[in-house]
Amino acid sequence: MPKRAHIQKVVIVKPEEKARKKIDQLLEKAGWNVQDYKSINLGASPGIVVRDFPLNAEEADYLLFLDRKAVGAIEAKREGTTLSGVAEQSEKYVRGIPDSIPCHQKPLPFAYESTGTETNFRDLRDPSPRSRRVFAFHQPNIMRQWLSQEDTLRARLKKMPPLIEEGLRDCQIKAIKYLEESCAAEKPRALVQMASGGGKTYAAATLTYRLIKFANAQRVLFLVDRTNLGRQTLREFKQFVIPDENRKFTESYNVQLLTSNVLDPVSRVCISTIQRMYSMLKGEPDFDSELEEESLFERPDQKTKEVFYNLHIPIETFDVIIVDECHRSIYDIWRQVLEYFDAFIIGLTATPSKQTLGFFNQNLVTEYSHERAVADGVNVGYDVYRIMTDITHRGSTVEAGYYVDKRDKLTRESRWEQLDEDLVYTPQQLDRDVVALDQIRTIVKTFKETLFTDIFPGRKEVPKTLIFAKDDSHAEDIVRIVREEFGKGNEFCKKITYKTTGVKTEDLIASFRNSYFPRIAVSVDMISTGTDIKPLECLLFMRDVKSRVYFEQMKGRGTRTISSTDLRSVTPDALYKTHFVIVDAVGVCENDKTDSRPLERKRSVPFDKLVMDIALGKRDTDTLTTLAGRLARLDKQLDEKDKKEIEDTAGVPLREIINRLLDAVDPDKKIEKAQEMFETETPTEDQVKKASEELVIEACEPFDNPVFRETLITIKKKNEQIIDKISKDFVILAGFDEMAKEKARTIVDTFKQFIEDNKDELTALQLIYSKPYGVRHVTFKEIKKLAEAIEKPPYSLTPELLWEAYENLEKSKVRRAGPQRLLTDIISLIRFAVGESEVLEPFSEVVDEKFEEWLTQQERIGRGFTLEQMEWLNMIKEHIAASLSIEIDDFEYPPFYEKGGAVRAYEIFGDEFDGVLKELNEVLVV
Repeated sequence: MPKRAHIQKVVIVKPEEKARKKIDQLLEKAGWNVQDYKSINLGASPGIVVRDFPLNAEEADYLLFLDRKAVGAIEAKREGTTLSGVAEQSEKYVRGIPDSIPCHQKPLPFAYESTGTETNFRDLRDPSPRSRRVFAFHQPNIMRQWLSQEDTLRARLKKMPPLIEEGLRDCQIKAIKYLEESCAAEKPRALVQMASGGGKTYAAATLTYRLIKFANAQRVLFLVDRTNLGRQTLREFKQFVIPDENRKFTESYNVQLLTSNVLDPVSRVCISTIQRMYSMLKGEPDFDSELEEESLFERPDQKTKEVFYNLHIPIETFDVIIVDECHRSIYDIWRQVLEYFDAFIIGLTATPSKQTLGFFNQNLVTEYSHERAVADGVNVGYDVYRIMTDITHRGSTVEAGYYVDKRDKLTRESRWEQLDEDLVYTPQQLDRDVVALDQIRTIVKTFKETLFTDIFPGRKEVPKTLIFAKDDSHAEDIVRIVREEFGKGNEFCKKITYKTTGVKTEDLIASFRNSYFPRIAVSVDMISTGTDIKPLECLLFMRDVKSRVYFEQMKGRGTRTISSTDLRSVTPDALYKTHFVIVDAVGVCENDKTDSRPLERKRSVPFDKLVMDIALGKRDTDTLTTLAGRLARLDKQLDEKDKKEIEDTAGVPLREIINRLLDAVDPDKKIEKAQEMFETETPTEDQVKKASEELVIEACEPFDNPVFRETLITIKKKNEQIIDKISKDFVILAGFDEMAKEKARTIVDTFKQFIEDNKDELTALQLIYSKPYGVRHVTFKEIKKLAEAIEKPPYSLTPELLWEAYENLEKSKVRRAGPQRLLTDIISLIRFAVGESEVLEPFSEVVDEKFEEWLTQQERIGRGFTLEQMEWLNMIKEHIAASLSIEIDDFEYPPFYEKGGAVRAYEIFGDEFDGVLKELNEVLVV
């Protein structure tokens, strides 16, 4: 007989059943006992969840019981279901409870909608019950605690008493008030932008106190990315005096700095690194504290951290999370740690990135810029002093036959080896693959030789200086050479990195902050963000920084103000800290990555001429901001008598004059003024222009008074110093943000030689340089290849360096590009170099001009566009400016995708769309 075929029974699990299985697991992890209706036993545990519970008209997917009384309901849906439209169903459950079922209250207070992967929750007792996404279900005991309270947290947030403003700066008052308003409006995330040194942590401590005292927030989590910043935050809370009780915060409330993976059950404030909190959520018994010392910025190889539910640290553990110095890496890698907790999330930062703003739902409640902080005397401004050496700029070549020292990066063990071929290295390889000791020595030597003549003229004591190195090995080399060149001992210069051994890092930082030694500290990232070193007067960059956010944080180390007495206690010959200096040895400032820039744009203009220029009507942006910067610096040096004399002659305090000058160039202030002047919410461009003129008149009015001008100039001369600049043959450039004419000519000549050498080889150059004007078409790929060729030795050029050189040589023909220059600007540089363009202007501006010409031409031939079409045309124009062309595939990416992509484009343009694309590709780039 033939064998009977074996038939395997296939069990098909429906999507709804899959979802319910996941929901059951989540409930059980949160401490709920899940039961079927037929086998119900409400006495089995305090928290019972019953499946398919019959109500008046239907069955609830899940009904929650706490201490034998119904307390909430869950509507279950298959995975992938959008939950925003499901709340109506759970609403029916919580309102449809039969009278025979004991309830804590009616309607039931707690409603969930869940797919097992995504869960929404709302508390019907809130003033405006709103669904919010939660990581998992809440535990029974937290529901018992909530029910014991008279009202909910969100209700209490709407009844906060007035803020006691005494002892707070205006920027702190605004931050606290607007954050409380945001929480009262039940916005889950809010962001505060406040310049480094503006008092973010103190404002956060004040807010934390009010949330605990008046809103009865049970616990606040203060997250940092390094232990050092956690200790600094703990000090802030220990020093914080409760305004209405005149006692220390820590005398009334427990504050815990987590140094182990155990959460103190009575702590009201918990300070932790995000790394440790992740370790705790994973259920690890302990965590290596060394991993908390390294900044998250220095971990490019990290992967996103996945978080799972932890019974011992439930989602309701914290009511509020404050993320200090909320950097980009937190959202890339650690986002789930933040989103695990059912809590309000508040971010504090000096410079929010687009990603930061996106994470906080664009809810930027208040902004306080570096410029405003300088004007208010909260921060000090800065100057940039450039040191450029030949090897730093071009790299170098070591010919075959020479012996070189090869050193292991980790062990630093060295061996000699003879080169069998030429060693050619680029600036980018310095201190990573190749260490050119004379390059480090040349920078350090030049820094030493110009320190008391150019950088801090007249001083004798080395100011507290922080040197930023590329890595620990680079820092080691710098420390040794600094000690040798300055002829000092070990105490003079110290390495402070997370690899420092023998002495605790926090003790080294404390010495750097409070003691005479060390004068110079070398760090990679240990004190690059958040750490408060008020006497710091000089930052020496020997490493480049690509991140705009990180660079702002690093610059912020120098912005802190300090009293004259405290400064002299560590630097005896320093009278005042009026500013700090960035010594840029690698070109890190040439393409400034921050929104804050030096207020002084006209360093070479004497103060008395600046004042007279204003009086004579020269009131352009650079003049106004430069004067504001000079006055802010002067304000730091004045005694009360001088300040009173200025106020008497001007009629207003000096700081108000400074802020008026900044108001006159502030785009937001111009709009506000126009709204006020013309009583409209949306002023026209002409109205904004008139308002701007009015602001300038108001700001400059005191300078019409000759007595005031003379008073200012006389007081300024009390502290005026003459800077003597000294040039060195082996240094390409050493000066305050100025490029020598000779060097600029060399750069331009090198660029022209590059064009001549490569015009027959590089496709982009062939198209731009030799083909007829009307038939050229350059792709972005070709431009990128061209940019890479320019940057390689022997040319070692960048668009930024070329732009600066042309501006130095032919300023009248060069238009300044914005801080974010595009790769396509290379086209403008080449056209200017070969004489095709009379003016060097950013490529985007060329595209803008051609776009306006095209629109005018369309108008002449009777072709008009709707508002929506114009919006799309502008997006197309911006894309072409950045990428040289646009294809239909590009519409599958932002910003087109969010607007409906190619499908929507064809809908609004119809059959004309392909023609419009072709036209714009041709007319905007030729």
